Amino acid sequence: MALSTRQAATKRAFDLLGASCGLVLTFWLIVPAWIAATIDTRQNGFFTQQRVGRNGRLFNVIKIRTMRNVAGVETTVTTGADPRITRVGRILRKTKIDELPQLINVLLGDMSFVGPRPDVPGFADRLADEDKVVLSIRPGITGPATLKYRDEETLLARQTDPEAYNREVIFPDKVRINREYIENWSLAGDIRYIWQTLTG
Repeated sequence: MALSTRQAATKRAFDLLGASCGLVLTFWLIVPAWIAATIDTRQNGFFTQQRVGRNGRLFNVIKIRTMRNVAGVETTVTTGADPRITRVGRILRKTKIDELPQLINVLLGDMSFVGPRPDVPGFADRLADEDKVVLSIRPGITGPATLKYRDEETLLARQTDPEAYNREVIFPDKVRINREYIENWSLAGDIRYIWQTLTG
């Protein structure tokens, strides 16, 4: 069951207020991180990538660049030992500072504070039947599935075939968790997930 019109409006109002305040409070972190990433990768410190959003609409997610191109490495699955992650990038990913520019996506209406993480094309856009409810809301910066798999890169690094494990085990479990999140949505729940993200 998708969110009601009233629930969706409440969630959006909370997002607008929170993202506005969040950008004001974290601007002093975003700018130095962008400068450090630009120097470290020798590319624009802001990284954009096409992701699948609400109702399957594609949008460009904004993050601080934490990886550089490495010849022969083309996968979209990232493990903790990924050679593409830069020295500065490891710090930014560990502290989640690289995620802060997504507050801009929240303001633009592409994302929400809490919801399913936005996937690259080839995953969420292939959902079928009841699972399609996951696409009925804006993808989030954090959420119950994100919290469960906060150490996803380390988990994938232990697998002999990270891409297969992500496709066959992690992604289906995330879909299940996200369906339960939507079916039982509450503003108090969103606030709890945000607090767990900040303090975890």
